[in-house]
Amino acid sequence: MGAGLYFMAMSWTCPNCDRELPWADYRHYCQRVDLNSLFEGRSPELELVFDKILAEVSDWPKVLVGVTPNCIVFTRRVGFLIIRPMKKWLDVKFYSKMTHPEKPVIKSVAAGKKFANHIRLTSLDDLRPALFKYIRESYDLP
Repeated sequence: MGAGLYFMAMSWTCPNCDRELPWADYRHYCQRVDLNSLFEGRSPELELVFDKILAEVSDWPKVLVGVTPNCIVFTRRVGFLIIRPMKKWLDVKFYSKMTHPEKPVIKSVAAGKKFANHIRLTSLDDLRPALFKYIRESYDLP
């Protein structure tokens, strides 16, 4: 896990943290953080769930992946997917045009002109096609 976190050459690399970003002066957490540190004390299955999401989403065009002290941020023009490793689950946040009141979404709140939605993943069994459909819709938002 953690090899090759920046997948597509973009327009600007931060001179302080060497993080590739969508454009010059893009607001970001400006320190290097080891991805593996976010999974210390977590179950190996949570790492595997994350790795499966990473393998799928990182292949999409123009996706950048950045690591902060608390989460992994997937960016295209803006952040479209945020994964926060918790003790017993991954909190997966994605965006949509409308609210998602149904399961597996546990929370859907207005965030500007879109909605921030949260799903908790605890095992590989939670990785369903609908999850990747939601993430892709978030990726495709203007």
